[in-house]
Amino acid sequence: MAPKVSEAQREGESPADRALRLALEKAQAVARGYPGAIVIGSDQVAAAGDEVLPKPGDAACARAQLAALSGRTARFYTACAVLGGGAGGLHRAHVDTTTVVFRSLTADEIERYITREPSYDCAGSFKAEALGISLCECIESQDPSALIGLPLIWLAGALRGAGLQLP
Repeated sequence: MAPKVSEAQREGESPADRALRLALEKAQAVARGYPGAIVIGSDQVAAAGDEVLPKPGDAACARAQLAALSGRTARFYTACAVLGGGAGGLHRAHVDTTTVVFRSLTADEIERYITREPSYDCAGSFKAEALGISLCECIESQDPSALIGLPLIWLAGALRGAGLQLP
């Protein structure tokens, strides 16, 4: 379900804080319509240094983002919130940080990538779960699924901690 939550950056908000706020706001927006349900909200914010990397939206922006990331390190902050569950109310939240070192990319490599796998709706303009992995020198993470958009290791632990049986 796509909650109607403004994703605008707030003054002085760090990328990690923004991801956590948005995950919580998304979960809260959905939970209001489904009392008693367990609701999961998630959001990801990417940053290279102090610069937040929005979803590019089109080829020109993706091309510019990947060129700017060439040979640099970016951090992907993936937040997850679990709310609801009736009496006692479940409320757990977490931010996973994944560090991605991009290899030096040529203009031709960037062009081939965005032609073959347009990732215009992905922070950082790439998908690590597909051809985008070829753009990386290394990835450091406690939970590799977080880079894809949902920290499943943490989420499974949070749900087990709430009494759900997994698997």
